Amino acid sequence: MKNFISDVIVQLSGNEASFRVERLYVNKLNIILVQILKHEWPVRWRSFIPDLVSAAKTSETICENCMAILKLLSEEVFDFSRGEMTQQKIKELKQSLNSEFQLIHELCLYVLSASQRTELIRATLSTLHAFLSWIPLGYIFESPLLETLLKFFPIPAYRNLTLQCLTEVAALQFGNYYDAQYIKMYNIFMVQLQAILPPTTNIPEAYAHGSSEEQAFIQNLALFFTSFYKHYYLCTMQVHIRILESTQENISVLLLGLEYLINISYVDDTEVFKGFVPPGPQSILTVCLDYWNALVSELFEPHRSLENTAVAANANMIGLQVPVMPPGMIDGLGSLLLQRRQLYAGPMSKLRMLMICRMAKPEEVLIVEDENGNIVRETMKDNDVLVQYKSSINVQIMRETLIYLSHLDHDDTEKQMLRKLSKQLSGEDWTWNNLNTLCWAIGSISGSMMEEQCGERRKIRTHKKRPASSGSVAGKHFGWLEKSGKKWVTGSDCQIIEFKTDEGQENRFLVMVIRDLLNLCEITKGKDNKAVIASNIMYVVGQYPRFLRAHWKFLKTVVNKLFEFMHETHPGVQDMACDTFLKIVQKCKRKFVITQVGNMIQAESDAQKRDEYLQRLMELPNQKWLEIIGKARQNVDFLKDQDVIRTVLNILQTNTSVASSLGTYFLPQISLIFLDMLNVYRMYSELISKSIAEGGPFASRTSYVKLLRSVKRETLKLIETFLDKAEDQPQIGKQFVPPMMDPVLGDYARNVPDARESEVLSLFATIVNKYKAAMVEDVPRIFEAVFQCTLEMITKNFEDYPEHRLKFFSLLRAIATHCFPALICLSSQQLKFVMDSIIWAFRHTERNIAETGLNLLLEMLKKFQASEFCNQFYRTYFLTIEQEIFAVLTDTFHKPGFKLHVLVLQHLFCLAETGALTEPLWDAATNPYPYSSNAAFVREFTIKLLSTSFPNMTAAEVTQFVNGLFESTNDLSTFKTHIRDFLVQSKEFSAQDNKDLYAEEAAAQKERERQRMLSIPGLIAPSELQDEMVDS
Repeated sequence: MKNFISDVIVQLSGNEASFRVERLYVNKLNIILVQILKHEWPVRWRSFIPDLVSAAKTSETICENCMAILKLLSEEVFDFSRGEMTQQKIKELKQSLNSEFQLIHELCLYVLSASQRTELIRATLSTLHAFLSWIPLGYIFESPLLETLLKFFPIPAYRNLTLQCLTEVAALQFGNYYDAQYIKMYNIFMVQLQAILPPTTNIPEAYAHGSSEEQAFIQNLALFFTSFYKHYYLCTMQVHIRILESTQENISVLLLGLEYLINISYVDDTEVFKGFVPPGPQSILTVCLDYWNALVSELFEPHRSLENTAVAANANMIGLQVPVMPPGMIDGLGSLLLQRRQLYAGPMSKLRMLMICRMAKPEEVLIVEDENGNIVRETMKDNDVLVQYKSSINVQIMRETLIYLSHLDHDDTEKQMLRKLSKQLSGEDWTWNNLNTLCWAIGSISGSMMEEQCGERRKIRTHKKRPASSGSVAGKHFGWLEKSGKKWVTGSDCQIIEFKTDEGQENRFLVMVIRDLLNLCEITKGKDNKAVIASNIMYVVGQYPRFLRAHWKFLKTVVNKLFEFMHETHPGVQDMACDTFLKIVQKCKRKFVITQVGNMIQAESDAQKRDEYLQRLMELPNQKWLEIIGKARQNVDFLKDQDVIRTVLNILQTNTSVASSLGTYFLPQISLIFLDMLNVYRMYSELISKSIAEGGPFASRTSYVKLLRSVKRETLKLIETFLDKAEDQPQIGKQFVPPMMDPVLGDYARNVPDARESEVLSLFATIVNKYKAAMVEDVPRIFEAVFQCTLEMITKNFEDYPEHRLKFFSLLRAIATHCFPALICLSSQQLKFVMDSIIWAFRHTERNIAETGLNLLLEMLKKFQASEFCNQFYRTYFLTIEQEIFAVLTDTFHKPGFKLHVLVLQHLFCLAETGALTEPLWDAATNPYPYSSNAAFVREFTIKLLSTSFPNMTAAEVTQFVNGLFESTNDLSTFKTHIRDFLVQSKEFSAQDNKDLYAEEAAAQKERERQRMLSIPGLIAPSELQDEMVDS
């Protein structure tokens, strides 16, 4: 086949006319040839590279096609090999390409120096572009290659391809051995660039009016600068001054390059993202943002490290032993870092303005300008998902970059924002877009400013004032706050609000921003203009929860105004007001009534007073509850009224909210209603069962039955919340668990399937997790009530009762973890039911159910390994578990469970290899041949299993894989890589998206990134932090 394909390619590409006419056909043949090469070369086709180079020298058209084949080969081996070839095969191909690259290098230089054919030169440059990222460095820096490339750069026909090649060279990462060549290349390039694109050029305007080639040049130029500077910062030690910063001449060209890049960053090429587009080049802004983020991070991190060292030195002075650098070294580093910060002060100031002017729209903002220039509520079309995804990435990168810039110079950041805001006020720079990007930038730096004392202080008085007229600029609809002399007046409420700003720089800055926005609201006419200003004020205040928590009166005014906005008919204002209110409630919840009261009661140390406070808090709900229970005792049908059912539901919800705050201290209240609550639960459950029995499954969807089930679920939720929040006191479990056995567990068992509440399973999972071994004696009762009937519900198919599935296996896991002795006491038939259900769980296509089943299996395996029944258990289930795990491991529907599949297999193979099992796993009656060990038996069993399952693999390949598993049982990373390679080699995963096989590594990287962001104030906005933040 390879000879036939090669002959056809040579025949078609040997003639200019046929090569142009059949170009698409030739390209397909090239792809087929490269796929053959991946299997045949280098072992069975050692002469491929020499043959190709020889053929290239016979004809310019053949040479052009040979360049295309070489490019394809490079891409297949170095760019697209992950998940398609084993690590060993990739290594072999890379070594072969490296060892024979000299022939390719000589061919490329020969073509570039001797050929006058434009198509051939372009094909050669394109091939070089694919090779430059991995070839030995000597071929680049110790040959005429760089000089040749720079010679082609000024020629328009080759400019973009040459620039792409130079970008690949610029992106190479290694030591400083070739620094001189790098600097020479950069200086020559900058001289040529100034002739092609003078520094005074308005690059955004030139891009907007340029041809597609000229626009591609701007994008390639951005890639070159960012690649060169990224290499420069990544490969140079932080301790010494970098080469480009060492002389004034080099500093000049460095700053000139940064100036070019800042101007390029203003290019608006967002049309790339309009509608659906296939994966392609990034926008210019995204390319530049990646670099700016790396630069400001690199400038900031050494200063943070130095500050941490200084803190450690101060700690030593007061007697704490913390390792630090010598003081002289600290001073020297501090001086160098200060010089570098001053060197980049000019570009960083311009970069701040760039970030402010081009800040991307946060997802919280719902008011946008449409294509007709009208202010409307944002709507998302189906083909806008890609736009939203790319925009969210830009928002995060821009936020992070501006946070670093703010840390580098708080004062300059503040001055530029306030100066731009003042231009909005004066009308000099007023546009919707300018105000939007400015306010989005202001919101993005929340949490980054220093908490330092400032001299300015404004004392505040608060009093009522007559309502502002509806016609005033800050009136009924968009009045937020209105300036009146030196006081601040709300629009419709018209309370005078004053600020006390001695908290720190951030508070002072925010007060000045709000002041100017209010002034802007006062002088701006038009409903659309006011809608824009209102949306920006809502966004800004929503990003500064720390300020809102510290200023209760202002928070109250904000909330009142949000309520007013919720009645506004302007598109988007109402929705954004609701979203902002929800965010403020979540982040300032201790300023709101219910939780505050709960925390106050909890904080009371006197038990008698605490119970009295609780009694007073629950007085009204308890009165209503006692009234309902009293009437129900006289006539039980009273509880069937829908209004009564809703009242019962509200009372239970109130109790749940208070229980979540009080925890253990809620005991007197729940003791008061507990038994009556269980009676109501039992009655409503019987009504539900009766309705479903008489009306069939559709009866469960009626409003009446749904209301009854809501009461049942809230009852279970209340009990679960209390037991979960209560401190670990055994007497609480003894008091509340036994009375629930029949009303809750018995009811679950007796009910028809559609009437069984999944919350019963989660409640008893919580109870087992809470009281652990104390529940061992109750496990048989729990099993009897829920096990068989739930399995019958969930094993009929993979769709019905989804909530029951996950909660059932969560309950099983809790029992296996904390009440394992109860499992040992099960009969062999009951244990088989348990194991079958676990196997069924991890075979489920729903990811969370499969993962719960795998975690439960791991727990069971470890528990039985440590028990006296270890040999008996594994003799019964070892081979079944191994077979089932291999089945899901090689099934592409179960790729997300790869990490847990590997852990189970490692556990099994470790048991067999280490001799932890003292009895044979094989059955002597069916296997008369005596194996030397369990490891030998498992090895043979696994080889037979995989050989049968994968007939496309040779016996040698399967044996090598199984042997590798036993050799790497003590090294999880090697064990995992070995299995990944097998999945690719078996062809099951070779053409799939295999990111799930690397999910564990990706999750670890994500967690490291989050910890890094948490260590730098502001990188995670205060509005996004979890509620462990302490309210002030």
